[in-house]
Amino acid sequence: MNTEASLQDEAALIRAAQRGDISSFNALVLAYQALAYNVAYRLLGDADLAADATQEAFLSAFRHLQALRGTAFRPWLLRIVTRTCYDVLRRRQREMKRTVELDADTDEGEAAPRVELVASDAATPLEMAERNELRRLIARAVLELPFEQRVVFVLADVHGLRYEEIAAALEMPLGTVKSRLSRARAHLREMLLRHAELLPEL
Repeated sequence: MNTEASLQDEAALIRAAQRGDISSFNALVLAYQALAYNVAYRLLGDADLAADATQEAFLSAFRHLQALRGTAFRPWLLRIVTRTCYDVLRRRQREMKRTVELDADTDEGEAAPRVELVASDAATPLEMAERNELRRLIARAVLELPFEQRVVFVLADVHGLRYEEIAAALEMPLGTVKSRLSRARAHLREMLLRHAELLPEL
């Protein structure tokens, strides 16, 4: 929805949804569900948690749709998605803490996030394996970032949002967005350099 006409269509959908038209809200869901899920997946690192968070975020958006002012649906939705993911992580941490307290002898490591890689026709099996390993390393590195840095990094460097869009989505000053992104990138560089043998030669 980048053209002027599509923005007008989206504004009409928002107004209709606010009047109670479920089909209009469903159209907004269809337009943004892939973005919402992808952001949630990269913040949580788990497909099932991301799916649950996405559904929870859209339910919250539907319940609070009257609070949306103007036509900036995407930043408003992303704000809900990121807050939902933060709540999911807090709940999961509490659950994990209770599990550890109940069974201190259990020591199962978390599975690395699933990362899909589209193969090119020219890629050899060895190259594909190396690329997959690098993708897994990057995914783990992103998940090791503090949540506030992870959010900014995912929105900026994974999904390509402009600083202004991120500031609007997260309701924070532009300078804070830039500083958190800078710290996130620095942390990622440090993490990746610990595994320099997997990095491609420049």
